[in-house]
Amino acid sequence: MIRSTAEPHAVNEPDETGALPLDAAQLAGAGRHPATPFRIALADGREVLFLRALRVLPGRRIVGEARFSGAPALAKLYVGKGSERHWQRELAGIGRLREADIPTPPLLAADACAGGGRAILSAFLENAERLDERLARCADAYAQQATLRPALALIGRLHAAGLEHHDLHFGNLLFDGDTLSLIDGDAVAPLTAGHAAIDNLALFLGQMNARQDASWPGLLAAYTAAGGPACDMAALATAVAAVRARRLADYLKKSTRDCSLFAVQKTPRRFIACRREHEETLRPLLDAPDSLLARGILLKDGATCTVVRIEVAGRALVVKRYNLKNTGHALGRLFRPSRAWHSWHEGLHLRFLGLPTPEPLAMIEERIGPLRRRAWLITEHCAGVGLDRHLDAAAPPPAAEAQALKMLFAALYRERLTHGDLKATNLLWDGQSLQLIDLDGMTRHRTEAAFARAWRRDRARLLRNWPEGSALHAWLAREIPA
Repeated sequence: MIRSTAEPHAVNEPDETGALPLDAAQLAGAGRHPATPFRIALADGREVLFLRALRVLPGRRIVGEARFSGAPALAKLYVGKGSERHWQRELAGIGRLREADIPTPPLLAADACAGGGRAILSAFLENAERLDERLARCADAYAQQATLRPALALIGRLHAAGLEHHDLHFGNLLFDGDTLSLIDGDAVAPLTAGHAAIDNLALFLGQMNARQDASWPGLLAAYTAAGGPACDMAALATAVAAVRARRLADYLKKSTRDCSLFAVQKTPRRFIACRREHEETLRPLLDAPDSLLARGILLKDGATCTVVRIEVAGRALVVKRYNLKNTGHALGRLFRPSRAWHSWHEGLHLRFLGLPTPEPLAMIEERIGPLRRRAWLITEHCAGVGLDRHLDAAAPPPAAEAQALKMLFAALYRERLTHGDLKATNLLWDGQSLQLIDLDGMTRHRTEAAFARAWRRDRARLLRNWPEGSALHAWLAREIPA
């Protein structure tokens, strides 16, 4: 282990960076936003300067960028109950990866913290790029395949070594130049018998959009070439479908509870769910949505909903307020989740599937205890034009719009999703993608019969937007699944 020759700072004094000394007990009580920078001493007297938090599990673990012995480091501080167990598992996993020659950032130190807790410090890859970040920069499907193949090869090497990774998400694979590393040793364990390799591979493939499933043969070739076992394709497809269903259910549950992704507030009078990264910016709107609506541009003023475009911190947003038109309507809404709640979930659902819809940012319900009243949905604004104005009924859609229409409806059909009000005004062309809006009636069907009935209604509603016998109507009738 590397030992620092620097003199330790006085116990309660900030150093030249302003970093105050803290111990594990103080960090365990610091909540989701520990004040940075701070210093924490290891049991042997060495000191870690913690610069910024990257991930915080309140009361349990803090991960972030640090300086240790004069060098950049990634610090994992285990500060809560069970810290010894998680620390030991992380160390064991790192050891397994090193023994199997699987690239992972070098370990710098592992020690107890003064005052309790444990620390693991590894090399900080300053120019590292997560797999999902590199995929987002890919220009086309070919570039995505080229980026994914090294990941499948790495997983093949992992399985060939008799190991699996229980949290094999794209953020745990880091590119440092052309070198791909696997992180989070806590999730590394010996591969169990049976279908464990297929299940672990499915955990990775299940994060890809279903429309990318056609790329499996090329990706699996990289996996088996690196030593991964041959896969039964039917078993793999079943396992991937189960992973996707679990991931979706878990994500939607998270969207209405306080966690790292979503900030949720519950009081006897209100329920608020917000994307955590937007909470501070949206706070004035979340606290008093009606007061800001009057300053916006009215898009719709109906008995059951009011839609307004507003600017918040330079960003164009749409706020949709779901009104109560009379006493009977109010009584009917008391005992059910609001339309804002449903639209919030469905917007997140579509984006989870990789389907374009304006990003849902927050949802508010007015409540009396468990009873619902009015509600608000806040999304980003889409500057697109409705297909009723964008497309010419006398001609088939242009190539880009035609491809977008076919991809959207193929995905909806595959996922057994129907919209419920498929007017052309609810399909916006923004110049690059086809955005689906007004998701109040969107439904994912459990039975084929229910889906078939609702799909026929959606398809018929779409076709009614243009005259029967027109070129556009004929093209849609031919290309949209019947």
